[in-house]
Amino acid sequence: MRYNLFGQGNDAVLLVSRILIATLFVLFGWQKANGFTGTVMYMAHVGAPAPTVSAAIAVVMELVVGLLIVVGFFTRPLAVLLALYTIAAALIGHRFWTETGMAQMGDMINFYKNVSIAGGLLALAVAGPGRISLDRK
Repeated sequence: MRYNLFGQGNDAVLLVSRILIATLFVLFGWQKANGFTGTVMYMAHVGAPAPTVSAAIAVVMELVVGLLIVVGFFTRPLAVLLALYTIAAALIGHRFWTETGMAQMGDMINFYKNVSIAGGLLALAVAGPGRISLDRK
């Protein structure tokens, strides 16, 4: 027997979950798109391969995929894809194991924050978007 904590409210909770988890990506994806030259420079600074291509991928993943998750379109596969992207971003952009002092602490926090976000995205992939989504229409 399956226990349903929120009863009929599960669909609303999944909608709120999609909005909350995607907010981070949409906000930063928008910033990356609006300051694309700076995004390319940041990608070069952190050693991302092909900085211009990496910046374009970041904008698409964060802004476009983030918005698609909010509306619940192809939620399961896109949540998995965004989780993989988030882990890759952690490995490229938050290499705390190469740092010392406060820089190490900041990168460690951001690395594990990315890992945690990826976990939430994988949970969303398993749970699905709920009925309040384009996937269910």
